[in-house]
Amino acid sequence: RRATGWAVPVPVNMVATKRERRSFLWATVAAFILAVNASFVEDLDDSFKENRKDDIWLVDFYAPWCGHCKKLEPVWNEVGKEMKSIGSPVKVGKMDATSYSSIASEFGVRGYPTIKLLKGDLAYNYRGSRTKDDIIEFANRVAGPVIRPLPSQQMFEHVQKRHRVLFVYIGGESPLKEKYIEVASELIVYTYFFSASEEVLPEYVTLPEIPAVLVFKDGTYFVYDEYEDGDLSSWINRERFQGYLNVDGFTLYELGDTGKLVAIAVIDDKNVSAEHTRLKSIIQEVAKDYRDHFHRNFQFGHMDGNEYINSLLMDDLTIPTVVVLNTSNQQYFLPHKPIENSEDMVQFINEILEGAVEAQGGDGILQRIKRIIYDAKSTIGSVFKSSPLLGCFLFGLPLGVISIMCYGICTADTDGGAGEAEPLMEETAGRELTDEGTEGTDEGTEEEQEGPNEEAAELAGGEPEQKPILEKKKD
Repeated sequence: RRATGWAVPVPVNMVATKRERRSFLWATVAAFILAVNASFVEDLDDSFKENRKDDIWLVDFYAPWCGHCKKLEPVWNEVGKEMKSIGSPVKVGKMDATSYSSIASEFGVRGYPTIKLLKGDLAYNYRGSRTKDDIIEFANRVAGPVIRPLPSQQMFEHVQKRHRVLFVYIGGESPLKEKYIEVASELIVYTYFFSASEEVLPEYVTLPEIPAVLVFKDGTYFVYDEYEDGDLSSWINRERFQGYLNVDGFTLYELGDTGKLVAIAVIDDKNVSAEHTRLKSIIQEVAKDYRDHFHRNFQFGHMDGNEYINSLLMDDLTIPTVVVLNTSNQQYFLPHKPIENSEDMVQFINEILEGAVEAQGGDGILQRIKRIIYDAKSTIGSVFKSSPLLGCFLFGLPLGVISIMCYGICTADTDGGAGEAEPLMEETAGRELTDEGTEGTDEGTEEEQEGPNEEAAELAGGEPEQKPILEKKKD
């Protein structure tokens, strides 16, 4: 080639063969990686029920036809690989809930995919984001001890840096500690629980009495008071969130368990204009400065964009704006005037507490009907927007079939009515002829006596008139 200066042409089939080999190689490598990752996840069958009690299991209950389950599968394989590499005592498995429905129903599986950590006789539901890190963090938290001791101040400081919300029991054996352990066993799926002595606490912490339960968050701490805060479980469930949150759909779902109203600044995070940043700053200021006044009844935060909130309220909110949600009954409150400063926001909240602001939405019958119509409209619109041809096929084909059926039914009724009307008209015509002949007989008695020949002639002349009718009947 170099000697002649001419380029030797490469056969097309040789190029295609190289490409096919390369594609086959990559496919083989990908399949090998998937197979290796999948080897860390055990496929469970009906024998799992008897053999599981000696181990801690993290199980994905799935359905083969479920799209969300297929999306979770590669993440689940990564979870199994990671748990194996760190030497976790938690075993990772998956079970086809459609094939072993009796076992799935025994563990309370009602949807797919369902992630549960099985520890002895207890089954803990995972309700967090379906990411590898979040699932692993959940498994390590629940698989460990319910109450983790903090033996030194250095350990306390280390744990406090890692956790934005930290619950700590201070003291020895007491009824409060028993209650704390009971609540921790239930709420360990959400957060960590620790215990320590009074000497381990930072110097700025002062306790009115011991034993005590504290929560460290938002750069400060708060002490549980049974008389003011009520039940310990309800208090921990309310306090497990920071005072101000970046709210999304999943956070709203979790906040529904707290019983709090959620005050949200609906803004565009990408918009750096003064109007958007000011409204966010107002909510943050109220959450911090008025915590003692509102923390038992309100949760504060902001939401990026109005798409989710519009679907939730079945309304079209213009951002930036403020909305207060009651997640327990799907009601919401809107300010009657623009929120210009923190004083306006505080006044708006007080008016809600006093009942001076009209609640919109709700979960009544009319709202449920409106929700069904809105969801159907949104679904149809999203289908046509994403794939017009698919939308025409899914909705146009049934409408076309129904239209053809209706047309066929209407046409069949019309033909049948015409067929029944024709003999009726013929019968009526025959009766009219008979009646005319009778009248002629009554009125013309004298004519019959005078001219029998004329009567015969009339009858003869009447036959041609009746003949066409008889022929029609025959036809």
